[in-house]
Amino acid sequence: MFRSKNVPPPTGTGPAITLDKVPPGLVSLTKSAAVSLEKSGLTGQRAAVYLVLDHSGSMHGFYKDGSVQRLAEQALGLSANLDDDGTVPLIYFGTVAERPVDVRLHSHTGVIDATHTAVRWGTTNYGSAMRSVIAHYQRSGATDPALVIFQSDGAPDSKPDAKHALQDASSLPIFWAFVGYGERIEFLEKLDDLRGRKVDNASFFHARDPHTVSDADLYDGITHEYAGWLAAASAAGIIR
Repeated sequence: MFRSKNVPPPTGTGPAITLDKVPPGLVSLTKSAAVSLEKSGLTGQRAAVYLVLDHSGSMHGFYKDGSVQRLAEQALGLSANLDDDGTVPLIYFGTVAERPVDVRLHSHTGVIDATHTAVRWGTTNYGSAMRSVIAHYQRSGATDPALVIFQSDGAPDSKPDAKHALQDASSLPIFWAFVGYGERIEFLEKLDDLRGRKVDNASFFHARDPHTVSDADLYDGITHEYAGWLAAASAAGIIR
């Protein structure tokens, strides 16, 4: 198993939640996520997994066809390996970021339809969403780093604000795994290579058509740069 130099030693020996405690509908996802983590030498690592979802008007079709619900389930499959509380904080964002809601292992069925219908469609305020994650993470008192699955299908309302938010966050124990839906993902690619950060704290995966992307490919896309960030953040004193 490969482990990047200076990656903090794992605090566990396997998944945070054993498979016998994972609902049947999420077992396959949990196993698939475990394989991706193992590829990067991340077995036994612990992290607080977040899910941030674009709720702009252009996203309507992805909510309607079940793509977003599937991503929520995939986030839970990853979280079951990394976090033993069985909960993923979910933040919808449009013109503003909404208050976080908890997505739980044992009540995940239909959770997106049950929650997003109370949220207004808006624009695409990345900065507000990122600051909401940071505030929640800091309030939580978590000692493990955060792995944030941040999904969008387009550019933000303010590109400078989004860039500054990511730069400011680079000194925090938070990694941003950007996932792009559809075709308009150029800005997400630029964020992945943004200069002016203390460490490289982001990755990008293009899930152009979520229905054609395998669970394995999505998990590889989310986790493939995470080990490198752990090493860099540890060396920089961001993770202790």
